[in-house]
Amino acid sequence: MQLHVLNDKLWFPPVEGALADGLLAMGGDLSTERLLLAYKKGIFPWYDGETPLWWCPNPRFVLLPEELKVSKSMSVLLKRNAFDFTINKDFSAVINACKAKERKGQDGTWIKNEVVDAYIALHKLGYANSAEVWQDGLLVGGLYGLKLGKVFFGESMFSYKSNASKYAFIKFVEQLKTEGVLLIDCQVYTEHLESLGAKMIMRQQFTHLLEQLI
Repeated sequence: MQLHVLNDKLWFPPVEGALADGLLAMGGDLSTERLLLAYKKGIFPWYDGETPLWWCPNPRFVLLPEELKVSKSMSVLLKRNAFDFTINKDFSAVINACKAKERKGQDGTWIKNEVVDAYIALHKLGYANSAEVWQDGLLVGGLYGLKLGKVFFGESMFSYKSNASKYAFIKFVEQLKTEGVLLIDCQVYTEHLESLGAKMIMRQQFTHLLEQLI
């Protein structure tokens, strides 16, 4: 397998050529046009250094909205409206909270200033969305990602209060279902999302779904 180096030309190599860990290409930029092309092909950026790295792992971690699992404890919180829930009320605050969040096993964050700027630009164009949960007027949890057609591509989430990010995720998935979204991309495995019903599917199946749903 060959790692492709991107330049100013707007393109991506076939995803089948990704390395075993899912790394497909490096270089390029985070322009709106390149990011939209990437997501439509099932590719996403993730990198620690200065050069963008582009990934399309196999298998792929996804959630089918109808398979969302809500635990008894979360059902109780939802029934009593433990948090106030909003959509796109403060995208900038959400992505910056995700940027600031400390994560186990990671030295710093991949959400650099250029990433924040790129996704805020996508938000202004209506592609990137945020979901927020509030308590006593304070932002305590949320998530952001991109919606293209009937697919939502989750990017990152954060929580300052126990269960706040789960609450935001469940409420947002319920909203996405009403909007006709049929696939939620979770990118790579996390125990947190597995508990909510996410599962692995093969990359070929994932990209086939993208062709149908976007």
